[in-house]
This record gives sequence, C-alpha cells and structure tokens, in this order.
Amino acid sequence: MSYQHKIQSLDALETTVRQWRQTGRSVVFANGVFDLLHVGHVRYLRAARALGDRLIVAVNSDASTRALKGPGRPVLPQAARAELVAALQTVSAVVIFDAPTAGGLLRRLRPDVHAKGTDYTEASVPERAIADACGIRVAIVGDPKEHSTRSLLARIGAGLGPA
Repeated sequence: MSYQHKIQSLDALETTVRQWRQTGRSVVFANGVFDLLHVGHVRYLRAARALGDRLIVAVNSDASTRALKGPGRPVLPQAARAELVAALQTVSAVVIFDAPTAGGLLRRLRPDVHAKGTDYTEASVPERAIADACGIRVAIVGDPKEHSTRSLLARIGAGLGPA
C-alpha cells in the first residue's frame, strides 16, 4: 500500500480534515523535525495517535530546521523526512511547514488535540496560547526524552556503536 498520498499541501490537508470531521473522526496534531527517525519519534507518534482517530504530523521544512537546530541540519532533506514519517502506519497525513512554530497550522486545521513530546510541559508548549484560543487540548505524550537526533549524530561522529 502506498503512503505517498499522506503527504499533502496545507490546502489539501484542510479538505482532508473537513472530510474526516464529516465522518465523525477526531484529529490529533503532532509536529517536529524528524531529522533521523529514531525510537523516541516512533513512541511519540504512537502515543499521539492513541489520542484520536487520525494523526496529522507537521514536519519542519529545511529552512525552519536550520533556524531551530543550527548549521549542518537537517541531515535529511524535508521530502525524505516527510516520506519517512508518512510511511509509519500510525500517521494519517503529513504536511511540511516553514514557520518557527506550528501555531499557524493549529489555527487553520483546528485539531482536537495538539500532542507534544516529553521535552515539553503543558506550560512550555510554544503554541499553547493559540491552542487555548482555538479550544485545542494540549497533551504531552511519548516516553522520557532519552533519545535525540543530536545524541545520535554525536555518537556517529565519534564512531561509537549502539548505546
């Protein structure tokens, strides 16, 4: 089964979300860079998906990743990162976004839940005020922040094997 159809423009995704809502589906939204997909990402997205019927994942563009993570990032281009995320069974749709935060996407898509990883608290979520204003529940999900692309890159750079 192909997963390429999951990667959508924001305009197309708005239509998809409307269709999901017309059939009574709840929508969860998650976002991130997903530069080198690792077990922490998988656990975060699986836990997010458990909060509703459909999961949208917004992937930071190359430009926004550079702004957030610094020189040398991303390792993988946005199209590859979006494809990797779309290939996950738990993911219903993927959109690439260019802003520093996902606030604009929350305003346009109006998911039921905005899921963030455990490196955040409900108070520290950058989009918290927008979520509150739009009536979107914020949930912190996933396992403890013991996995990161940064640490993987450091281990690779040092020639180290598995932790």
